[in-house]
Order: sequence, then structure tokens, then C-alpha cells
Amino acid sequence: MPDAVFDELIHAPQRLRICAIANAASFVEFGELQARLGVSKSALSKHIAQLVASGYLDEEHVTRDGRARLRLSLTPKGRKAYRGHTAALRNIIAAET
Repeated sequence: MPDAVFDELIHAPQRLRICAIANAASFVEFGELQARLGVSKSALSKHIAQLVASGYLDEEHVTRDGRARLRLSLTPKGRKAYRGHTAALRNIIAAET
């Protein structure tokens, strides 16, 4: 069980959703994230840049079906931070009930 640590960077709604989606898979493509979150390319790029700069996400440029694609995955640091953040949220909720 990870240490429960509230993470301000992850807590922003779209970044929390990005981490949740990335946590559920080995990687996720930019286009899939954009479709699932319903945000513009520029807004998604800004959130991804913050997560990459913090060391929480890795970017990998790949070619599939003749098109360049961006694949994203949580780093070990990012996975630990995400799990710690969700544990902190569970603690907050449990304290209120």
C-alpha cells in the first residue's frame, strides 16, 4: 500500500483523469486521451507537459499505420504519486463518514 500523500499536481481534474487512464494500461495514445477527456489538443498538451516535466509521465513517439503517434505511460514515480494521491483521497473520504 503506498503512502497516502496528497499531490497538488495530480489533483487537477484533467491531470487526475490522465493519471487514472494511464494507470489502467501500459500506455495510452494522445488521440485516445483527447477523445476520452473531451478536451482540445492544446489543453491536453499543457497537462501532459506538466506531468512529463514532473517525471510522472513518459512520452514515446511511434509510427502506427503510417502515422506518427504519441504514446504516454506513467513512470514508476508517477505510478507511486498517483497511488499515493488516491490513497490520500480515500483517507479524506473515510474521515468524513
